[in-house]
Amino acid sequence: MPLEHLLLLSAALFCIGILAIVTKRHAVAVLMGIELIFNAANLNLLAFSQHDPTLLQGQVFALFVIIIAAAEAAIALAIILKVYQYFNTVNVNEVDTSRG
Repeated sequence: MPLEHLLLLSAALFCIGILAIVTKRHAVAVLMGIELIFNAANLNLLAFSQHDPTLLQGQVFALFVIIIAAAEAAIALAIILKVYQYFNTVNVNEVDTSRG
């Protein structure tokens, strides 16, 4: 598969992730947008490491990104659960710290 196709797919994933972050109000949907951006970065790392099969730096960096994304998802879901417990909503526009 040519590098250009992989980069176009990665750019599409990145744009969809940004669109999800900007347009969605639900906290889980925003989290899914962030995960799409991480996946686009992983695809770039693996696409560029495909062109130099003797070096494994792309795969190692992709592994680190996957580990960081898993930790980020766990922490973000815990934060979302606490926000829901306190504000009774997961809509990011309705969360207000000046609650009486």
